Amino acid sequence: MLVLVHGSRFSRHQWDGYAAQLPSADVVAVDLPGHGQRAGAPFTVEAALDVVDAAVRTAADGRPVVLAGHSLGGYLASLYAAEHPGTLSGLVLLGATGDPAGRLTGVYTGFAKLLPRVGYDRMARLANAVIRALGARPEDLPDAAAYPVLADAWDAVVRRCGPHLLTRVDCPVTIANGRWDQMRIHAGRFARAAPRARVVVVEGASHLFPLTHRAATVEVLREALREAAPRS
Repeated sequence: MLVLVHGSRFSRHQWDGYAAQLPSADVVAVDLPGHGQRAGAPFTVEAALDVVDAAVRTAADGRPVVLAGHSLGGYLASLYAAEHPGTLSGLVLLGATGDPAGRLTGVYTGFAKLLPRVGYDRMARLANAVIRALGARPEDLPDAAAYPVLADAWDAVVRRCGPHLLTRVDCPVTIANGRWDQMRIHAGRFARAAPRARVVVVEGASHLFPLTHRAATVEVLREALREAAPRS
């Protein structure tokens, strides 16, 4: 089983088409609080982890579960894995290896503070222009519904997430980033923290590689599923 968690501003529809490319897996994509069908709901770490847990628990007894998340979803996936030992057979972090304790954090917290001044709809239009220029399909562009919870979501990552979580993860970890992904900056730090880690770089890709380089991302997920073993 493969559980997919989207990045901030997106929704479970970020993963549309992935199930067809992974026919041997039971693929489940979720909406985080404040996103997709849960738009309007407040974002808390506890609520987000409950969403992930509900999806993971749908697996039949003994069936291996691989949890994969992009960006915000990857950070939350690492937190879930650290807090639920013995539950997962694989963890995949897609564009989620920028250490929140590093300088990069200021860019995101600053962006969140600007949002109310600029306006959610206007910021969504500006951001989507960039996303589309990087190669995303028009149907993959998110609306502004999730922008109100960005500050809370990113604050949760800063407070709770980081490479230290991987020292508590007891399953194989795949760390994947685009070659030009800003979140690749601390990939080595995350890999060293994990007892078992595989590092993948998607050539020619940015932070948005699950949207723009789908075939390469599918192969990352397929390999993680191959490596997963049933839990005793």
